[in-house]
Amino acid sequence: QVQLVGSGGGLVQAGGSLRLSCAASGSTFSNYAMGWFRQVPGKEREFVAVITWGGSRTLYADSVKGRFTISRGNAKNTVYLQMNSLKPEDTAVYYCAAGRVLTAIESNYWYWGQGTQVTVSS
Repeated sequence: QVQLVGSGGGLVQAGGSLRLSCAASGSTFSNYAMGWFRQVPGKEREFVAVITWGGSRTLYADSVKGRFTISRGNAKNTVYLQMNSLKPEDTAVYYCAAGRVLTAIESNYWYWGQGTQVTVSS
């Protein structure tokens, strides 16, 4: 069984930065792409970024390109989302997820973390 635990959310002023982390555990966790999605109450969950198992390829939503950076730890079971130049519209619950392919399509992700709240004040 694979478990994902996200952390690092909080309250920050517009223009500030936060770094989210997600740690994966489970004896079968190998060769998974890891990504981040976010959701605002009343809206559908939306894709933010994803990185391959080896870390060589990434994919970003247009809304975060140039501001957010996704990366993996050396052990590959941890993924980070460095969020810079944050805007109030980045406020959401952020979920990490793991899947087999580099994709923005939510249904392709097999495992999900519990979510961490990010609030950006104006």
